[in-house]
Amino acid sequence: MKKCRILFNGFRHGHIYALYKKVAASEIAEAAGCIEENVQARNAAEAALGVKFSPNSYEEWLASDIDAVAVGSAYGDRGEVIVKALEAGKHVIADKPICTSLTQLEKIRALCTQNSLTVACMLDLRYLPQSLTAKRVLDSRRLGEVRSIAFNGQHCIDYAHRPDWYFEKGMHGGTINDLAIHGIDLVRILTGMEFVKTDAARVWNAYADRHRDFKDSAMFMARLENDAGVLADVSYSAPSQVFSMPTYWEFRIWCERGLLTFHYTDPAVTIYEEGASTPIRIEGEASKKDYLSEFVREIHGGHTVTENLLRSTETALLIQKVADRETQI
Repeated sequence: MKKCRILFNGFRHGHIYALYKKVAASEIAEAAGCIEENVQARNAAEAALGVKFSPNSYEEWLASDIDAVAVGSAYGDRGEVIVKALEAGKHVIADKPICTSLTQLEKIRALCTQNSLTVACMLDLRYLPQSLTAKRVLDSRRLGEVRSIAFNGQHCIDYAHRPDWYFEKGMHGGTINDLAIHGIDLVRILTGMEFVKTDAARVWNAYADRHRDFKDSAMFMARLENDAGVLADVSYSAPSQVFSMPTYWEFRIWCERGLLTFHYTDPAVTIYEEGASTPIRIEGEASKKDYLSEFVREIHGGHTVTENLLRSTETALLIQKVADRETQI
């Protein structure tokens, strides 16, 4: 199979570094070129990754024989960057979030449908060993129907490493849209159900003391198709060691006959089954797929990755909209 030739547009967030490394080591994709207008971001990527940047413009690259664009620009710029790629007939893989407004999302959806194009995102939670095992347990109906879900996705505000554009008006797009997309996407994947209502959502400032207009804290309560409740906290409230804490992307799924729980820093799931005297630990199973392989596979046929991403993004943006409206009251 011919390698997917990918242009990297933007290195404004460190997440895109992981995709660049994955493509560099891949047998199914290759970096055709890299562009970045911001000098500081360009210098950082050159130092960290050895990236060689192209003098060609985005428009010139879109007129070339590349297959796709990898987008890592500032959040507020991503919608326009992605729309231009889709208008030029190029597939897209991006860091999350892919855009910051429902209007941008509708343009992206329309272009994907009109031009039969794939848009994917670096939503890696769905490929974790513990996520795959949780999916298998839930699908088996061992614990019965899902009744409620709670998840934590707290991060640290990390002024020392957070890019300045995060705090510029119109660039971030909201903490729910920024962080909750991971949890929303995984809940949809695990349960096979859509979010149908937002009962409450709130964003507020509690930790970003240098930027009091930045709503760093975020919580919401929503419902799934079967009326199961979802309660989430995706605030920038955690200490710097959050990535090693058991609360980092922690999921508790309450079912008819027990509880299933797991978190990012442990590859296993634990179930507390009705009638069992002790918790049952089930080791996770390694995935044979990741977001890059799924993206390339879909380019050659199918629409599952794109549709899942668009639905998860829409849900996050709708919940963010409720939170923003409540903040103004």
